[in-house]
Amino acid sequence: MDEEDTGWQRLDKFLFYARFCKTRAVAAALIARGHLRINRQPTEKPHARLRPGDILTVPLPHGVVVIEILALAKRRESAPQAQALYKEIVSG
Repeated sequence: MDEEDTGWQRLDKFLFYARFCKTRAVAAALIARGHLRINRQPTEKPHARLRPGDILTVPLPHGVVVIEILALAKRRESAPQAQALYKEIVSG
């Protein structure tokens, strides 16, 4: 498997680092349900590659959120730092 570089990040890691999920296992389970989309393309792969500029559609318990990826993180940070990783396009 390719090592992550500064240009991309695994989808499950991003969801964990950006605080959409409490653990990577929860993120993987969310992805496996098949309702998550990267640039309008459905994916069931936790190892799918995300890059800055990608549009992510995330089904959450309180509604669907559409975000644009602005940056990638090296680890899980505080909530304000996590929110700086993306720009919310649609919430509901």
